[in-house]
Amino acid sequence: MCVWAAIWRLLCKCCATFLSLPRALTSRTTISSPCWRCYPKSPTSLIIQGALFLAVESLLVECQRWFGTIASQTSAMSVPLDFIIEVWYFAEEHGVTFVQDICQKFLAQNFAHAISGRSFNKIPYDLLCSAIKCPHLTVDSEKQLCEAILYWVSENMKACEQSNPNSVDGHLFILSKQVKICLLPLGFAAGTMRHWFDFGNKIICTILDLLKDSLKTLLDAVDDGNLDRYCIRITEYSKNIVLSGCPQVTTAFLYISVLPNDLSVSLKRRIVSSYTQVDHQTFVLYEELEKATKTLSFKNVHMVDISKCPNVHFGAAIDWLKLGFPELRVFRVSHCLSFQFDDLLYLLMRCPWIDEIDMTIDTSTVTPRHSVISSSSEVLSKAKPNQKRYGIHCSAYDRQPNSVFLNISRLTLEGRNDIDDMDLLEISVLKNSLCYINIRNCFLLTDDGISNLLMKCTKIHSMVLSYTSFGNRSIQMLCAANPSGHNSGHAHVMASYMQELHLDGCKGIDSVALSQLVSIISITKFLSLRETSLTDGALCKFVGSSLEYLDVSETVISMVSLAPVIQRNCKLNCLKTAGCCSLLLQCANVEHINGNKYGDFLQELGTTYCLEDVEMGWGFCPIRIEDLVPSFSKVRKMKIGLGTSLAENVLCALPMICPFLESLILRFQVISDRVVRRLLESATNLQVLCLHYCLGSLTSFSFQTKAPALRVLRLHWVTSWLTNDDLTILTENCNLAELSLSGCKLLDSSSQDIISSGWPNLALLHLEECGKVTVEGVSSFFNCKALEDVLLRHTGRGIGRSIIDDAIRELPLLRKLALDLCDACEDGYDSPNDAEGKMIRSVRMSRCKKMAGSCLEVPRQGSSTSRPVHKDTVVLEWSSRMFTTTIVKERV
Repeated sequence: MCVWAAIWRLLCKCCATFLSLPRALTSRTTISSPCWRCYPKSPTSLIIQGALFLAVESLLVECQRWFGTIASQTSAMSVPLDFIIEVWYFAEEHGVTFVQDICQKFLAQNFAHAISGRSFNKIPYDLLCSAIKCPHLTVDSEKQLCEAILYWVSENMKACEQSNPNSVDGHLFILSKQVKICLLPLGFAAGTMRHWFDFGNKIICTILDLLKDSLKTLLDAVDDGNLDRYCIRITEYSKNIVLSGCPQVTTAFLYISVLPNDLSVSLKRRIVSSYTQVDHQTFVLYEELEKATKTLSFKNVHMVDISKCPNVHFGAAIDWLKLGFPELRVFRVSHCLSFQFDDLLYLLMRCPWIDEIDMTIDTSTVTPRHSVISSSSEVLSKAKPNQKRYGIHCSAYDRQPNSVFLNISRLTLEGRNDIDDMDLLEISVLKNSLCYINIRNCFLLTDDGISNLLMKCTKIHSMVLSYTSFGNRSIQMLCAANPSGHNSGHAHVMASYMQELHLDGCKGIDSVALSQLVSIISITKFLSLRETSLTDGALCKFVGSSLEYLDVSETVISMVSLAPVIQRNCKLNCLKTAGCCSLLLQCANVEHINGNKYGDFLQELGTTYCLEDVEMGWGFCPIRIEDLVPSFSKVRKMKIGLGTSLAENVLCALPMICPFLESLILRFQVISDRVVRRLLESATNLQVLCLHYCLGSLTSFSFQTKAPALRVLRLHWVTSWLTNDDLTILTENCNLAELSLSGCKLLDSSSQDIISSGWPNLALLHLEECGKVTVEGVSSFFNCKALEDVLLRHTGRGIGRSIIDDAIRELPLLRKLALDLCDACEDGYDSPNDAEGKMIRSVRMSRCKKMAGSCLEVPRQGSSTSRPVHKDTVVLEWSSRMFTTTIVKERV
């Protein structure tokens, strides 16, 4: 029913009551849910205003019932935030408290959606405050809530400062008190220090204290009756739970969040103690909780993300999932080395209703392409058989999952180089449901193992197999009719149903087998054949017209085969052809579209109007700006490399050509101050800028402009003039999360303080050939608590022996550390004592030349001062099961 019809009937009812009109003219009508999009103005305000004017109490009751009903049943997607704000103001003005209560409850339970609205900063302080304090407040994470509060305060800061300077700090203090800062990601906490130093520092101190002794903190909270401050915010309306990047979170945090309020203090203490230090008694307690039904269940939760949470015991966490989330569909546990393959099997058995699992880790530093001098491994102490690690001695827990009940359709194992063919065979239990699998960089898998999986799991239609041993045998399995005795009434060829296929770097495929595969995959939308044996003959056999993503970089194809593919696939939005040297060749086989004299590549791109991601090199030679419009008008990511040279006027015009540009990578291009400043000033969405080995007259003037959106900056051998003053200007103009500098020889030890204070939220820091940055040690870098990836090479001899242990201890999120033995102030670096159970994935130590004695020794002072030449690299690497030390005969 149209809302205005409802208003009319209500007003008629007012008149009937007030003027005693005949009942027949105003029969009782039930108000149905309105069509919110029909409102030119708030209808509820008009209804209530009419009721107040006519003093009709029954109508107010009817309005309260109606408004409360539609507020609880209506999706936030269909109710404009402006409407809620308008109704709140009206109710506040007229003292209609029930409307205020309904508004704050509606905003609280739809808070995650309201944050994305343009009107969020216009929410009245009282409404925002009451919504945040509401027990129904529903957010995906405490980070989401804290971000919203800081955004609201910063947007309202100017108006508040003009009227009442003290109100800004007052609002932040009151609102931030509602945030459970102990559940904020460490990286986010570090980022808040840039603009809210005291607040951010308080969060970091709280997190670091929890990392030292969370058990004592939680037990004290139980005794003080303040345990709720450590409970994950989960309500009956919650759909997602995101704890990613919270190293302070232990299994105890998970369990206390699903406990009812009426539990005794003694039981709470027992639960906290057991799930902080998981052992056999923990699982006895779990059975007690399960049988007594002493936990809450949240049926609306569909996604749980506990990535980068190294202190969670995943056996107990899986039981937590079973206990509290019977409708869970997505489970993400990326960058958690302690999540073993046994945990995956246990998860499949305990929570068979899950649809998607992501257990990605960083790619191994040592790949099959490297020349290994020596290697040794040892089993980690925590890598134990399944029943021992869970403390369970019941044979039921050793059963294999029943494929009939499993629902997993998407499985991501990227980087898991500890998974072998036998593990892959166990995954085949998912044969009835598995549709997508990602085993990128799983180096231990063989072609036979992959083909055996394909033989059993015939429903797979999307595969990421990059840099694996996927080869000819697997291709034969994909191209064979009715694999594994498939008994359908018609031929079933898996390749013909492929929707996504990534084969980057699969060197085990010959050109004949690849040609056979390409000729069959006709409905594929995502196809990546980078660094494969792809030829013109093979690509010419591709007849598909559904491509949205195509990567043929580093292959020998030419426009003979590429042009027809571009012409047929009008929905193509990602095209990567970097390193295809043959594209530059003129081919008589390809018909010219308009007689363009500088090549065929742009002619073909001229027919495509939806490109969003491009990587170009050879064959990409635009002369006029008009050649790139409108083909590049929607481009968000662009990478231009060796084989072409963009003119200065084209580079300067990129913000105009690509108004949505977010990422730009330039290699071997000629650049200038004018180019860089135009990009930073005009490309308002630019988040990533990488300049590698570029020529030109670049000066410090380039970066003397604000670039508030920029998050990633890589300057490799283009800014040798960079000084500490220039670095200071950069910190003032950019809020970076990743910084990589090479060849900045004027930097010194003071640069550390500039970097750590200017960008406390850095997640990646790479410094190479950067003067004397580390000549006095690296202590200042440890103030960047969010660091996950650190590379320091040829930055000054001043790094102490204990650098590896110190970095792992001081940087809880650190996963990658790369050093050079030239920078050691003593004889080398000590191996880490206790890295197990941390986030660390790999440590690399490069050596400039072979030296006698220990593999970790460095040349003494006064030795040869010739230019260093890297001879080998010592690699320490942790997986879920093993610790491996490898010496590679090159720099990695």
